[in-house]
Amino acid sequence: MRKDAKRMNKLLKGISIYLIGMMGSGKTTVGKVMAQKLGYRFFDTDVLIEQVAAKSINEIFATVGEASFRELESKVLAELSAYLKSAIATGGGIVLRPENWSYLHHGLIVWLDAPLEVLIKRLAADNTRPLLQVTNYEEKLKLLLEQRRHLYAQADLQIKIEDGQTPAAIVAELFEMIPTVLKPDFFPRNDLN
Repeated sequence: MRKDAKRMNKLLKGISIYLIGMMGSGKTTVGKVMAQKLGYRFFDTDVLIEQVAAKSINEIFATVGEASFRELESKVLAELSAYLKSAIATGGGIVLRPENWSYLHHGLIVWLDAPLEVLIKRLAADNTRPLLQVTNYEEKLKLLLEQRRHLYAQADLQIKIEDGQTPAAIVAELFEMIPTVLKPDFFPRNDLN
């Protein structure tokens, strides 16, 4: 384990890191790199939801609707909040339900804030997002971002994503920022290592 990762592990004391932000912001990709560097487990809430439901996210939305999906999403997040030493990529709408914030606050919440132009570029050919199954996906993305921005802003840390920025560079920036918010008494109940 590299020196920066050892320092992060000592500072984190095993707390999990929750990545929030819009679809296409890179939560899964960044989460995997971060988990590998820290020696953490990686979870993606959308993947877990698909496993629990034995259906794709699109099928869940089509057969039982968004409200049922959000309920299942909250249950998965509740289960994950009991874990330590995990990097967790969440769905873009996880911030919509107030109860989910109580689960997110079990760890460090990081907002991957990608500008609309980057999201549009990344999601142009993606047909797996049920909320983007509309005629004008760019307008829909803009609307979703406007609706959620104030919720994402409640994160402990905000990382501004730039077009072309590598996941490793984002993790390095995150490692630099964590000490600015994670003081020794940030999670006093969590006395690991």
